[in-house]
Amino acid sequence: MNSAFPPSAVTAPLDDPFYYLVNFRFVLEWVAERHGDLLNETERDFIIGFAVLPRPTQALLVRMVMRKGEHFRQAKLAYAEIGDTSAALASLVEAGWVDPDPVLSLEVLFRQLRLKELRNALAGESAAAGLTSTAGKAQLHEALSPRLTEPRRLTDWWPSAADRIVRLTVMATCDRLRLMFFGNLRQDWSEFVLAELGLQRFERVPFASSSRVFQHRHEVDAYLAMHRLRERLEEGEASVSLHAELPDIPPDNAWLYGRRNRLLYQLGREAERAGQLDAAVALYAEAGHGETGEREARIRHLRLLERCGEHARAHTLAERALGTIADGSGDDAEAQALERLLPRLRRRLGRPALPRAVEPVTERWSLCLPSLGRDGTACCVELAVRDYLSRERAPVHYVENTLLTGLFGLLCWEAVFAPLPGAFFHPFHSGPADLYREDFVKRRRERFAACLGKLADGSYREAIRATWREKYGLVSPFVSWGVLNESLIDQALDGLPAEHLQLCFERLLSDLKANRAGLPDLIQFLPQAGGVAPRYRFIEVKGPGDRLQDNQRRWLAFFHRHAMPAVVCHVTWQAEP
Repeated sequence: MNSAFPPSAVTAPLDDPFYYLVNFRFVLEWVAERHGDLLNETERDFIIGFAVLPRPTQALLVRMVMRKGEHFRQAKLAYAEIGDTSAALASLVEAGWVDPDPVLSLEVLFRQLRLKELRNALAGESAAAGLTSTAGKAQLHEALSPRLTEPRRLTDWWPSAADRIVRLTVMATCDRLRLMFFGNLRQDWSEFVLAELGLQRFERVPFASSSRVFQHRHEVDAYLAMHRLRERLEEGEASVSLHAELPDIPPDNAWLYGRRNRLLYQLGREAERAGQLDAAVALYAEAGHGETGEREARIRHLRLLERCGEHARAHTLAERALGTIADGSGDDAEAQALERLLPRLRRRLGRPALPRAVEPVTERWSLCLPSLGRDGTACCVELAVRDYLSRERAPVHYVENTLLTGLFGLLCWEAVFAPLPGAFFHPFHSGPADLYREDFVKRRRERFAACLGKLADGSYREAIRATWREKYGLVSPFVSWGVLNESLIDQALDGLPAEHLQLCFERLLSDLKANRAGLPDLIQFLPQAGGVAPRYRFIEVKGPGDRLQDNQRRWLAFFHRHAMPAVVCHVTWQAEP
């Protein structure tokens, strides 16, 4: 099978009152067709059983799945398009997918009942705990939670309850199916229905069996296990005990291995906050190990060693890491952090200071603008400078992080959206799933080389314009269609030399996650002049009290190193009369 959509799946327009049901069926058909070998008997039975339910019953199930949690008050299961939900709920109970009278923990009871209801339901226990009848919800919970630890049915908690609480028993199955479709649990059913299917257009990418994010059932199990560990960490469980439950991930599964490293980093942060420094050091070291290790974990590991007084060990590791980066493995952000750390470590070890690298001096302007230029918006300083400097023959555009990345995205569209295994596995990706993985560029190196080769042979201008016309409006991780109009593209292609674009695009590719941000706020295109001077300049704007961020410093240093015109404009406001 090698298609963009399952043949029998049809998404619904949002004016269809059952649009959510049509789209849920789409997901089930997609997963059954493309991941059938990863499903167990229970999951296959669910997909088959769902298909034969009456439409009102299907709709009620999907409405419950789309809501938060597994417990629901029957009185609140009311939807105009379904009508009377009693019969639909009875069908779900008969199928075993809804428990009509589940046991409820005190926490679930507090989430489902209002304060007045809790006072009635727990009146006896409340009085025994010495609480007054006016006690608030938090006070009730604090006093009763140590006393009422055993779950009970609602009729045992509150025999006179007028409503009932039911529990959806197939939520875990639906979460697993959602994970196999999206490749993550970050996107929920509501986002899928309202945002992705209704309001955005996506690039059509062919799918093969090798495109799946999961190739084996144990990989789905590992993802779900790590997701639950992360939830338990957020609920306050100790990092050390959670670390012991981390599933083993084969290093050749870079995607899952990277997720494991990120979880290790989070465990390390929590251990450090709890004062468990030895555990934190070990967790950071494990999270930062190898080519797929977390950069933040490596830096945090060194800083914590410094904090613990292990200066010699930290110095050895930092020098080794900086040497690896100098050999071409690593990134500017990590190098910047190491170059700040090493001088401190050398001082603490009593070693002579190394010559300090001189930061390139970027041209600086100072502007004092009328205070009327401030309108309270987030980028009012940048817009005020844009309007002040812009001339008919030298226009200024506000392009922060959109122009260079957009031109890159248009030129390299085919490389970015290449249908490689694990990159695209459902029809609603805004970009490849491996975009920020260590091997993203490596897997597409020849494709990117072919795209950037158009800068050398001069065909890049027409290639960029053609992609803009052909792909306009399709979601891209790099192209902001609201900013990148044809006029701006024409000015950029006329004013930015191909060799400068080449350098910038290569820097983007060296670390897409870090380098796509920190670009200057403004660009000014200059009229043709004698000689071969570039016909543009980047302008980074800083308002009163604002300072350059690290990623901005790195881009400015890069521009200086390659003689690419850039200035920093410091703005002050004229005093009010």
